Amino acid sequence: MPIPFLPGVRKIAVVGASRNPEKWGYKIVKRLMEIEDIKVYPINPKADEILGLKAYPDLRSLPEVPDMVITVVPPEVTENVVKEALLLGVKIIWMQPGSGNKKIAKIVKRARAEVFLDKCILRSLALGKIA
Repeated sequence: MPIPFLPGVRKIAVVGASRNPEKWGYKIVKRLMEIEDIKVYPINPKADEILGLKAYPDLRSLPEVPDMVITVVPPEVTENVVKEALLLGVKIIWMQPGSGNKKIAKIVKRARAEVFLDKCILRSLALGKIA
């Protein structure tokens, strides 16, 4: 079953995915992998594999355009990721707390894509709603 509060999302790229179980980029990938009908693409230029999934160096390297990109990287990295995602046609950008800012959110809104700023995907999944 897909994510109830994101019904059209089936393919998710996690930029800042990590091999370190202590990092949010690891925890997010792990949790998303547990959701039926969700394909997870870890993005990390320094990893070949994360949690058994092939890791990709950037969004352009993915075999398909994700429905949503989650950023777990500093805002200066997120801004470039967002621009790349929008050029590829990604329609939803989710910036984990500390990963984005209002300036980047405006870039997303101007492109007529949906943006979630300072919302935690893990908390939202636990509550079953955007929180």
